This record gives sequence, C-alpha cells and structure tokens, in this order.
Amino acid sequence: MRGAHLVWRVTRGMTLGVRGAAIDGQNRVCLIRHTYVDGWHLPGGGVEPGETALDALTREFVEEAEVLIDPGAARLHGVYFNTQASRRDHVVLYVARAFTVRAAKVPDREIAEAGFFPLDALPPETTRATRARLTEITRGLPPAPHW
Repeated sequence: MRGAHLVWRVTRGMTLGVRGAAIDGQNRVCLIRHTYVDGWHLPGGGVEPGETALDALTREFVEEAEVLIDPGAARLHGVYFNTQASRRDHVVLYVARAFTVRAAKVPDREIAEAGFFPLDALPPETTRATRARLTEITRGLPPAPHW
C-alpha cells in the first residue's frame, strides 16, 4: 500500500479512499483482515478515476467480503484526513444497513479473512481507527477530522 501511495504522490494531487461500516440487524459489523497489514479493518479501498465513492464502496465490499451493498441505502458518515497513509490522503466513510451477503468470503491474495462481529465484542486486533469510527457511529458522535 505504501508503494502505491508513492506512485500516486507523483501522479495525483490527492488520494481518495472509501470505507464502509456494514451493520446488520443483529448489531454486527463486517470486518476484514488483510494479508499484508495487521488488524481487523472496515472494508474499503481506493476510489479509481471515473468512479464515484459509492461505486468504489460497492466494488470493494464485493471484492473484500462478498457483500453487496445497497448504494441507495448507504449513508455518508464523514470525510477524514488520513495522515497515516500520506499528507494527501482522504477517506470517505459510509454506513450501510441494507446489504446482501452473497457467499462466505474465500481467502485470497489480499484478504485473509472476513466476517461479522458484534459491535460490543470486536476482535482484540481491531485497529484503533476502526474502533474510533464505530464508536462515532454507534454513539451518534460527529466524525473526527483525522482517520
């Protein structure tokens, strides 16, 4: 991922990513674990040229978790400055409560594991940023300025 940011730094003025909190009727959230970075994260990725943030969200959820988001029901939670990635990265976060799980995610080169976890019993390895975003969402707090 850092290598991609180095390339984008030269070719793009700013990078834009998207993440989503898909929360089901049992108050469980979809999280993924990558093969190349530690921790459990909200699904998401980069917004490609010519793609809307919602298009990217829909694509990333299918690729990373086999979850089909209803883009009409996804709600914008916030836009964050992500200085952990670079001084030019921003992340758009959506909350989705309408979606379909197409199949169990089969591990691949990028995703080691995907699953739904109770919001009050997240895996211990859930990242600080993921926990902070879920706290904002569940407590009705405004988004922080930084990821």
